[in-house]
Amino acid sequence: MLFVKTEDLKVGMRLAKPIYNKKGVLLYERDSKLTTQGIASVKNFGLIGIYILEPAEPLPPMTEDDIAFERFQSVAVFTLVDELNYILSNGRQSKMTVFAENIMKEYGKLNRKINFVQNLRSKEDFIYKHSLNVAILCAMIGHQLNMRYEDHRDLIIAALIHDIGKLNVPKSLLDKTDRTPEDKFEMKRYERDGVRLSEDAFAATPNIKRMVSQAFSEYDAFARGEKTVSKLVLGSRILVVANDYDKLSAMSNYMEPKSEIATLKHLKRHPEMYDTEVVEALVRSINFLANGVCVELSNGEKGLVVQANDDDVLRPMVLCFSDNSIVNLAQSSLYGDLEVKDVMKTLDNRYVMDTSTLASAGMGGTSSAT
Repeated sequence: MLFVKTEDLKVGMRLAKPIYNKKGVLLYERDSKLTTQGIASVKNFGLIGIYILEPAEPLPPMTEDDIAFERFQSVAVFTLVDELNYILSNGRQSKMTVFAENIMKEYGKLNRKINFVQNLRSKEDFIYKHSLNVAILCAMIGHQLNMRYEDHRDLIIAALIHDIGKLNVPKSLLDKTDRTPEDKFEMKRYERDGVRLSEDAFAATPNIKRMVSQAFSEYDAFARGEKTVSKLVLGSRILVVANDYDKLSAMSNYMEPKSEIATLKHLKRHPEMYDTEVVEALVRSINFLANGVCVELSNGEKGLVVQANDDDVLRPMVLCFSDNSIVNLAQSSLYGDLEVKDVMKTLDNRYVMDTSTLASAGMGGTSSAT
């Protein structure tokens, strides 16, 4: 599965994920081939890009949980749009508490892992879909950490509204990829305004503002090289992890989405920013390496996951492509520090020959190739 930006789409590409219109109606099913009309629809919806299957890649199976999760995302985002816009217009919340409790009911009581399926996003709905996914992640992590009901609910609300200030950012600033220091200062101002909005809308529950404001303060402290994560309330620590997990693994205007494994490694590399206990709760909440996933190991070997490892997701049992041997990375006495480096970015292992480099090395260019 590959992420392809909208401007790079071509007729005949196969969809890895379905495409819905802005009302949540299914337009193109998985495994459909893109047509000229389909590409035009993607552009009209303003989608940043879509996920496509490689030519020889089989359609990945979808579980009932996957289908239910995708359906929940598609429907719930419209509720969130209405609620956030109501807060912006009226300065108070309408049904946000009920909405958060619904998310808690669906994903805040699970005793099994799910596949966290990233959704398609446009510049217009990016903040809403990001906030919804962060709230779902917070619901699952909070459950793993046995949060009190009220704190758990407040955390989900904090996740839903944590980026509300960005909804007032001028489009010209929001779409900029090369922001100046002045631009960044202006973005911070809108973030602070968002914290104030959350305080006004939920005056009776100051815990919500505390979680949001502490999370933003943590980013500022990290930029200054300070270690403050241990001083945060649990909800803020969860919000930071959930926010960055979705931000790094979802499509955006600024960078290619990272794989789930690359994102997890980033979180693990920075315990000064991401609370270790919270990251482990995330690992217990979602599947990172399912059986059948193609991976690259830290020694450069490529292979297929034949058995996941719930105790250490980076050390599953792998069938190596080079010699069809099976290695159980959980056996550290045999394989030392060998682990999964990342999922394979493409199933196509053919080498790409750079003919211009060959020519410059005196080995013949395209004109002399036989």
